[in-house]
Amino acid sequence: MKHRVIFYWLIGIAIVAIVIAAAFYFDDAVQNFIAQHQSRLAKNFMRNVSRLGDWTEHFALGITLLAIAWWRGNKKWTRIFLSMLLAFALAGAAARVVKIASGRARPSVKTEEVWSGLKFSSNYNAFPSGHTAASAAFFAVLLLANWRIGLACLPIPILIGFSRMYVAAHYLSDVVCAAILGILCAILVEHFLRRQIENRTPKIAN
Repeated sequence: MKHRVIFYWLIGIAIVAIVIAAAFYFDDAVQNFIAQHQSRLAKNFMRNVSRLGDWTEHFALGITLLAIAWWRGNKKWTRIFLSMLLAFALAGAAARVVKIASGRARPSVKTEEVWSGLKFSSNYNAFPSGHTAASAAFFAVLLLANWRIGLACLPIPILIGFSRMYVAAHYLSDVVCAAILGILCAILVEHFLRRQIENRTPKIAN
């Protein structure tokens, strides 16, 4: 059984590595394609979609759903919404650290501007996309908890990730790596909370 789990993990890591390598390889091609297919209407729409990826919108939604579930006494959904918020916060913090450390300039920003003393900020760094990482983590927890509802909400982080490329804030690899980071944070938080509940269950039963 352990050998099978290790084998599946190795296959998963290999697939993720291939996806990341392909994303970096097609960075310029995707960016050029998007630049050649711009329109004012689409750009305004994508800017509004991109704003939905801000932490305030996700936090407001998560805290509202958490409050409703807690008020109704639904422990299952209280745990799920709490997990969504924790994964969202973890992914956002991790993305910000990596973003500042990597120093990769956004498509619309020159590299020297990123490393200048006055502009050494995540607002000028591209890798990875904080919006995508946080949104992916937020909804990945929901997908792990309830695949039907999670699958219905899946277009939200996908559209947010695409919008970040459309407004020239990120490359394809920024979005892909951010999505992977968000999913990993969701798995970590979900696994941690599930183990905590499993450890407490015998004590409650006794």
